[in-house]
Formats: sequence, C-alpha cells, structure tokens
Amino acid sequence: MLAGKQILLIIGGGIAAYKSLELIRRLQDQGAAVTPVLTKAGEEFVTPLSVSALAGVAVHRDLFDLTTEAEMGHIQLSRSADLVVVAPATADLLAKMAHGLANDLASTLLLATDTPVLLAPAMNVRMWEHPATQRNTETLRQDGVAFVGPNAGGMACGEFGPGRMAEPDEMVASISAHFGSGALARRRILVTSGPTHEPIDPVRYIANRSSGAQGAALARALRDQGAEVVFITGPAEVAPPEGVDVVPVQSALEMEAAVQAALPVDAGVFAAAVADWRVASASDRKLKKSKDGLPVLEFAENPDILKGVSQMSSGRPSLVVGFAAETNDVVENATAKRLRKGCDWIVANDVSPATGIMGGAENAVVLISDQGAEEWPRMEKAEVARQLATRIAAALDGAP
Repeated sequence: MLAGKQILLIIGGGIAAYKSLELIRRLQDQGAAVTPVLTKAGEEFVTPLSVSALAGVAVHRDLFDLTTEAEMGHIQLSRSADLVVVAPATADLLAKMAHGLANDLASTLLLATDTPVLLAPAMNVRMWEHPATQRNTETLRQDGVAFVGPNAGGMACGEFGPGRMAEPDEMVASISAHFGSGALARRRILVTSGPTHEPIDPVRYIANRSSGAQGAALARALRDQGAEVVFITGPAEVAPPEGVDVVPVQSALEMEAAVQAALPVDAGVFAAAVADWRVASASDRKLKKSKDGLPVLEFAENPDILKGVSQMSSGRPSLVVGFAAETNDVVENATAKRLRKGCDWIVANDVSPATGIMGGAENAVVLISDQGAEEWPRMEKAEVARQLATRIAAALDGAP
C-alpha cells in the first residue's frame, strides 16, 4: 500500500512516544521506509537503540552532528522524504512550528522542509485545550499542515478528555489517505450526524438527544481510510472533522434535501438522530402564554431518510448503514427496523440513561446484518468508528 514511500518520522517527547515504535513497524509492513528523528525529550521515553533497531537505519538526534552537517544533513533530511510525520507532536513542537522557531534538529527540519507534514498531537487535555495551543493549531492548519487526532480518552496523568495520540493503525490510515492509497480511496461516502431541530416558533424547537460524537468519529475514520466524505450534520455539540465536505442543516426536511443532493455515493451511513415528527405549522412569532390555556401543537411526520435511500429503485448506494438508538429489546427492535427500512446493516445501541452512552465518549454496539447480530464490546466511539470503517471498506471491496 505504501511501497517505496519515504517517511521521515519525528518522535517528540511524551509518554505516547511508545506508539511510535509500533508505527514504524506498521509502516514497514505496508512497504514504506522510515527515517527516524528523535528529540532530546523523546529520548526520555524511548531509546535511540530501540528506534534504530526497528527502523533498520541510524536514528538522527543532533543538529550539530559534524559528520552529517558537513553535507548539510538537516536540509537533505528535510527534503528527501515523501511525507514528514510528527508523532507525538507535543505542545512545544506545535508552538515552535507555528512561530517558525528552529533551535534543535526536529524544529529545524520542520522549518526547512518543503515536504507535506502530518502531525499526531499528544498532550494533557488542559494543554490541548489551552488557547495558545488552539491558536497554534489553527495557524498550522491554515499553513496546510495535516492532523490526525488527538483522540479523547483516559491519559497517563489520570485525566480524561481530548489529547491522546492517535493509534498506530489510525496514523497509517491517514498516511495512506495522504497518498491516495487507503482502503477507501476513490470511494464517495455519505455520513449523516447529529440531531435535527424542528421549530415550534422562532425560539423553541423539538430535538433528539444527540451530541454528534459518533457520526463525527465515523466521518473522520472514513476520511482516514481515503474516502471522499460528505458529512451532513445537524446542530451537533461535536465539531465536524477536518478534510470532509461539511453540509450543515437544521431540520429533517433540510437533511433530506441535502442527502438527495449528495447522491450518488458508494455508501451511505445514516448516524443522525432525525426527529420523527415536526410541528405542522410552526409559528413565525414567539408563542405567548394565554389565559385561554396551553397552545395546541399539530404534528406532521418527517420524511424517513434512511428508508427512502434504502429503497431507491435506481442509483441506490452499494451499502446503506442505519443506526438504531434503543432503550429496550435492542436486538429485536433493531432487527425489525433493518427489515422495515430495507438497509443492509443496522448499528444498534442501548441509550438508556444507565449506560451513559448518550453524550458519552464510549459506545457498545450490535452490528445487525443478514448474517445476524454481532455484539461488539464497549469501546471508545473513535474505535467503534475505525472498526466500522474497516468493515465498510471490506464490504465495498470489489463493488462497482
């Protein structure tokens, strides 16, 4: 998949540096050659010997190495690779890149390179969320630097939140996508996500409880496998991922129109929590309390977007995946839903309050297809997304 590609891997200083060792192995398994650069801080977490042994070449550590610098080694290193990967990309490295500092080998390489750069941030959640880090990240994105992660989850410091470095498989998928060689390269996939808001009047609406976290994770995972992703999202709490075609909507009617406009696609993944009903005649003025009693709201049924796409007579996607959020009889209800809608798969989960799944960072799903019900263990939503993206790639393999 990555045969003949030259990867310059810069290993920053952080506990996540141990993942860089596995990343080297995974890249080599894909046919890539890895040239490692280890920062002084990185040496506190992984040894030059282990990095060099896995890469099969000498590890570069010092800007003032007389042997290599006699031949302008840092310039040669910075421009000989097909891609520069920084993993972990610490807050310090992000700051140096954003401000053009070059006081060690890693930062000098990053300033001198004209090669595309992919960063895998890793740091404490407070460091990641700090305004300075967010400013630096935005600057780098505007400069054309690509990112993979960070993910949310538990950290070595005991805190929980965004800041964990992406997993090696996720990084390999992003690297493959960069070269247009991911498992979903040249595939166009539609993902719906988030809730819909159905207006009652200009200030009130009806909605489902959905953060959009699982849908955003799916769009990110599909993108990382090389797909062109059309991401149609309601007003979600979670921001959409970078590198996808984002189509924001509010209501079910708007989402249906956006879905129709996005077709044709190779696969459709319908993770949005679409409201089943809307107010038939929403008021154009705020409804006021009245001595005559409560206002009477008449409801109309919203379009069934999943069913409509699943039962298209022509131009139907090769794979249609629906989601079922249930509070009881999960498998039975979701199985019936799949047959009723006509989709290929249903991803079902139990969202009753005791599970903590609705709005949480984890999910426990059952994948229902014509092969039956396959229960997956509880895991982070990002991992659910990665596994589902892999299944989608396998299902589309060989499809026209």
